[in-house]
Amino acid sequence: MPDLLDKRLVYVTGKGGVGKTTVAAALGLAAARTGKRTLVAEVAQQERITGVFGHEPAGFNETQVADGLWAFSIDPEHAKEEWLRHQLHSNALASLLGSSRIFQYLTAAAPGLAEVVTMGKIWELAQLQRRTATAATYDLVIVDAPATGHGLALLRAPRTFADIARVGPIKNHAEAIHSFTADPKVTAVVAVALAEEMPVNETIDLEERLAEEMGLELSVALVNGVLPERFTNTDAEAMTSLNGGGTPGAREAVKAALTAHGRERAQRSQVARLKRGLDAPVATLPFLFTPEVELEDLELLSHELERKL
Repeated sequence: MPDLLDKRLVYVTGKGGVGKTTVAAALGLAAARTGKRTLVAEVAQQERITGVFGHEPAGFNETQVADGLWAFSIDPEHAKEEWLRHQLHSNALASLLGSSRIFQYLTAAAPGLAEVVTMGKIWELAQLQRRTATAATYDLVIVDAPATGHGLALLRAPRTFADIARVGPIKNHAEAIHSFTADPKVTAVVAVALAEEMPVNETIDLEERLAEEMGLELSVALVNGVLPERFTNTDAEAMTSLNGGGTPGAREAVKAALTAHGRERAQRSQVARLKRGLDAPVATLPFLFTPEVELEDLELLSHELERKL
């Protein structure tokens, strides 16, 4: 954990539905507890991150959600408008150009521009000197990034766009972003997975592609939602021998216990496969037996992260 939290930027990705937002939020709590001013930033059209901490949506604003912890939702359209204002040094001109159909057509047609602008905002959040003198600075920015494929494309976009642009201020800006996000001294990539075949496959593939396409190592893989080992194989054998006898209620209980044991074994098998397939370390996070993730659940996960990383 100390190495991970000593970075300037932690980029959290993984297959959709594995709990990236929850893990990013828990990492944020763990970092804030060490005394670091921490921002958890999500890349999304619909704001969710403030709600995870029990706060109302705050729009395109950095919002304090706990001691030493802020949350922010990066809307690509807002990021584009802010980028234009910075480039043109004029709010009025930026608003006029940003709303024009021609500019919207050009940005849609330019490969990777929207992604570069989004990564530009992530980069700006992680700088010790922000675009405006009144903007807060952070010791650590944790990004709740899009799912694996889009997340990797977003991370790769600045270099891709710099190669296309060839010259000019946009190329220089894209190169600055890439230099920061591809520097293992300041940037770490964290993969979140479930102990299931497809998320495990995707995580192994992510590590390979990170190395090939970005020259980055995967810092750690976090397997979310791992069930506790409630029954040993000996227990299961004993229950199997009893499964035909007893009352209907007892038989149903044994059946449920054997089903749970089967799921636990399947999960352990997938975690073992992930460990064999990765060079990066693998840590597990417990399954939360709650319908909705509450702040106390995030606290539990954050302490688990401190213990295991």
